Amino acid sequence: MAIKLGIIGFGGMGSWHADAVKKVDGVEAYAVYDIDPERVAAAREKGLKGYDDLASFLADDEINLVLVATPNDVHCELVCAALNAGKHTICEKPVAMNVAELDQMIATAEKNGKIFSVHQNRRWDKDFVTAKTVYDSGDLGKVYAIQSRLHGTGGIMHGWRGEKAHGGGMLYDWGVHFFDQIYNMVGYDNIVSVKCTTQSIKNEEIDDYFHATIDTKQGIGVVVEIGTFVLREQRVWSILGDQGSMFIDDFAANGEIIKINSMIEHVPVILQTSAGPTRTFAPRPKEVKETKALPECNPDWVEYYANIRDVLEGKTDDLIVKPWQVRKVLRLIECCFESAATGKLVAVE
Repeated sequence: MAIKLGIIGFGGMGSWHADAVKKVDGVEAYAVYDIDPERVAAAREKGLKGYDDLASFLADDEINLVLVATPNDVHCELVCAALNAGKHTICEKPVAMNVAELDQMIATAEKNGKIFSVHQNRRWDKDFVTAKTVYDSGDLGKVYAIQSRLHGTGGIMHGWRGEKAHGGGMLYDWGVHFFDQIYNMVGYDNIVSVKCTTQSIKNEEIDDYFHATIDTKQGIGVVVEIGTFVLREQRVWSILGDQGSMFIDDFAANGEIIKINSMIEHVPVILQTSAGPTRTFAPRPKEVKETKALPECNPDWVEYYANIRDVLEGKTDDLIVKPWQVRKVLRLIECCFESAATGKLVAVE
């Protein structure tokens, strides 16, 4: 079947989707609805059908898949309107302001027998896919710690993303991606609690920094930290196991795996420092360590829309991004806000 995509909200992400789906066979960006006449005009300039009335947009029988790409606080009402109009629906992330709204969306999709998914596009980030490949390989032995950090220097969250009423802030804007990645890595039944702190460094209304420490059933300590005003930009992963360590230094997945060469005997030496001697933290000689290249991974975001297409065409019934998975992520975000407000460790389940 030909999939004709109707886009609600033609801002940065909506216009990005209109261009990006050109890479996906069988999916065509067809129409746009926006409350801003200038954005409707911009859609028409791109050759798309432009609507300034939601009811007329939803009544267009040519549209069989709707993407909601608006500020977060109106996701629920627009997703439910599209589903009730008989349209399969995708929502930008974060899918909702809270779990209760998401449950309403899921129930509406089930009532109407329609597909509902969320655009968790950063499951296809090269750094994440590489980290997960190493984690899954078992090459590091028993993993005991995972760290995922993103630091930016700008400090300012632009437009509605800097406004609490619209669901702005780092937990919603980027935490939703990084928590989704961690769930995909360690398993959806394995996160048990979280301790989170948030800061409003340059943006008084919202969190522009957070630090979350997550406990898992496997005993892995997970740290996710995101800050917009850290004056050394970095995107880093570390995964530590009892047989080796993995480090990734950027979104392009540059980094390495370091293991111990078991064929070379190592006798710890005492290192003299200005504060006194240490043997525990004296570095191992280079020849004792074995450095390995990271696996080559080339994930393709196109897989997301291709999966939606295949589900709609009946070629598979397995959505890659499932609503119940997204619910886990949203629940973890709620727990982070609760922990930040109370200063306490919060049980996730």
